[in-house]
Amino acid sequence: MNFAFSEEQEEFRETLRRFVDEHSPLPSVHARLETREGYDPDLWQRIARELGLQGIHIPEEHGGQGFGLLELGIACEELGRALVPTPFFSSACLATDAILSAGNDRDRQRWLPELASGSAIGTLAVLDEGEEWSAAGVTFPAEPDGEALRLNGHKRFVTAAGIASIFVVAVRAQGSSGANGITLAVVPRDAPGLGIDVHDSFDTSRRVADLSFEGVRAEPLGEIGASGPILDSILDRGRIALALGSCGGAGRCLDMAVAYAKQRIQFARPIGSFQAIKHSLAEVLLEVESARSIAYWASSVASEGLDELALAASVAKSFCDEAYAIASDRNVHIHGGIGVTWEADPHLFVKRARSNETLLGDPRWQRSRVADHHGF
Repeated sequence: MNFAFSEEQEEFRETLRRFVDEHSPLPSVHARLETREGYDPDLWQRIARELGLQGIHIPEEHGGQGFGLLELGIACEELGRALVPTPFFSSACLATDAILSAGNDRDRQRWLPELASGSAIGTLAVLDEGEEWSAAGVTFPAEPDGEALRLNGHKRFVTAAGIASIFVVAVRAQGSSGANGITLAVVPRDAPGLGIDVHDSFDTSRRVADLSFEGVRAEPLGEIGASGPILDSILDRGRIALALGSCGGAGRCLDMAVAYAKQRIQFARPIGSFQAIKHSLAEVLLEVESARSIAYWASSVASEGLDELALAASVAKSFCDEAYAIASDRNVHIHGGIGVTWEADPHLFVKRARSNETLLGDPRWQRSRVADHHGF
């Protein structure tokens, strides 16, 4: 397994960072988060036109760039570093992966070109009455309706649901259990009987919603009842995407803290010259670099299709969640009182760190999964 980036991958990272720094600086992020939508539709379209990120790992025959999961991971890290207000995780990572993995050629041809162009926004609805982000945790029932499915029930904690046009919904065949009987089905936003209740969320850079279904007709992706293992793999790749986003955010917190420590004067000297501050920042550096190594190891596991995907995803997410929490908290501490004011930037990263922890299973759940994997 090669952990070194190619020259093309490094150029891609540099290009993306320049683009983000120019078109989505943190002051513009503040402004966008105060809007009802919570994202920048003009920036979303510009990203599609100039970078094609929405289709980065979609095959070229379906309108995408045809790159792999490592390039997708680089994009997740850089967008997480800047808190770019777009539904990239929900659409380009979760929904796109669901259609790529569970759909047949007809499904891919129908849905992927719109997602790749940015003209459609997708999201994945998994969590319902339970608390477990897995195929086995899905309890939402589906009734056959010819070649389609009929949905009645609720889904919770669906990211980007307020702006999504395509919903991929995880449902269960009646009488099935575990990972058996799971289907991923597509519901368009204008489907009769679909209700969307957007929440006020702690992290205003990532809005979530509850969905209600009253006799909603859904189109299954691929074979009905055969998507349980596929869903678990999609969620694992989503965990790795979140882990890489956490690495980007944690690295940005470290950069912000170092910059402030150099310019903040106390007792006639920069606070960064005090040994306590040096030690604190050195600890954060260790967390950030360790997190990046683990996250890109997990990304390589996913890219190469290795059997240890589930283990790698849970290890990466648990470690990177906690590294981001440490880095964002330490950034606030070094800034002092100004770090928690609405106008300052540090609190945005604290909120995103907590949001990343919650999505797709928190660190405690991930560690429990790792323990189960090893038979503890």
